[in-house]
Amino acid sequence: MKIKLNENEEIVKIVKDGLAKTGGYCPCRRERTEDNKCICKEFREQIKDDSFEGYCHCMLYYKSNED
Repeated sequence: MKIKLNENEEIVKIVKDGLAKTGGYCPCRRERTEDNKCICKEFREQIKDDSFEGYCHCMLYYKSNED
């Protein structure tokens, strides 16, 4: 398993700028809760799922099941 940044540099910049403005909270979510602090709870749970491969909600990170 590998976690990597999205290969699209424009998306990475937009999301990182959003994270900077929100104090590290997912810019795609309205609520400012610990569950929405990057890396968010939703993606942490997806990481634990061996069958999941894909992007986090805001598309900053990608989980690959390759070694």
